[in-house]
Amino acid sequence: MQNDEIIWQVINHHHCSFKAKTTTQNFCRNEYNVTGLCNRSSCPLANSRYATIKEEDGRCYLYLKTVERAHTPKNMWQKIKLKRNYAQALEQLDQHLQYWPKFLVHKNKQRLTKITQYLIRMRKLALKPTPKLVPIAAR
Repeated sequence: MQNDEIIWQVINHHHCSFKAKTTTQNFCRNEYNVTGLCNRSSCPLANSRYATIKEEDGRCYLYLKTVERAHTPKNMWQKIKLKRNYAQALEQLDQHLQYWPKFLVHKNKQRLTKITQYLIRMRKLALKPTPKLVPIAAR
């Protein structure tokens, strides 16, 4: 059985390979971390029930981690494709995270908003013509 509090104590007080310490804060480099900060509520390793949003090839995916999948690390994260429409993706988030902690729901909505905005910016930049750079011959 997995005990989240014991895992967090080991990670926090001894060693975590994802932790990046600065003078003011501790950051987390884990790809599934929803905030980027190293704390108890946003650590994907120390929470047996966790959700995050990731972007792959211009599409957003909701990743869900549940206790029932803890015995198989390969299948630990359930991958759910979100709709391209932002409003429909928010509805999907509400549907899938209906009984989850409000902290995770809120942070995942913020992450979806951020990822959607940078995907829009990437599409706009791809459409804009870029000036061709011509090298000057060396003497």
